[in-house]
Amino acid sequence: MPHLLPSLRLAAVGLLAALLAACAGGAAQLPPASYGDGSVAPSEQYTIGPLDEITIHVWRNPELSADKVRVRPDGRLTIPLVQDIPAVGKTATQLQDYIARELSKYIEQPIVSVIVNTPEGNFNQQVRIIGATPQPASLPYRANMSALDAMIAVGGLNEFAAGNRAKLLRIDNATGTQVEYRLRLSDLIRKGDSSANVMLKPGDTIIIPESRF
Repeated sequence: MPHLLPSLRLAAVGLLAALLAACAGGAAQLPPASYGDGSVAPSEQYTIGPLDEITIHVWRNPELSADKVRVRPDGRLTIPLVQDIPAVGKTATQLQDYIARELSKYIEQPIVSVIVNTPEGNFNQQVRIIGATPQPASLPYRANMSALDAMIAVGGLNEFAAGNRAKLLRIDNATGTQVEYRLRLSDLIRKGDSSANVMLKPGDTIIIPESRF
């Protein structure tokens, strides 16, 4: 049996190396963002969040309209004739339909339009950037937002950032599970490598570790 020990040790070392390599490369790679194709795709429908600033216009009834009203932290807002409107989680279209139904109790066939002036971003529609960056932040997601857009908004990488070891965490809506992707932010920010840019989705979290050295 003693003559088997070196072989077993070598096998154990090989297995450990394989596991470490698998862990290091376990995160998937997102496709690079495309440039210059002239197409602008709409984002997922925006749902209203707390503290969003909204304008509500009731056609031919300016006294019932509300200019730049802010959604309360409890997710509701109030306009003339309609109290405590549940706004959070609704799209602008859903909110205007709800308000029109409520106003129809008082006026005939109200026509309502809703505009989100300043989106603060529902939690599940924000993009979060944390770790080795000058200004960690939660950013409201907007259509066609990329990793480059997010990094510009937070001031890029700090001097200690290991940008090429950054990770993007994303919830798979179909399964409800969290998926991890690799990012090459150092190549993107410091080398201008456009192939390292990726498109973001609402709810993404970017984690930037610091260098070990």
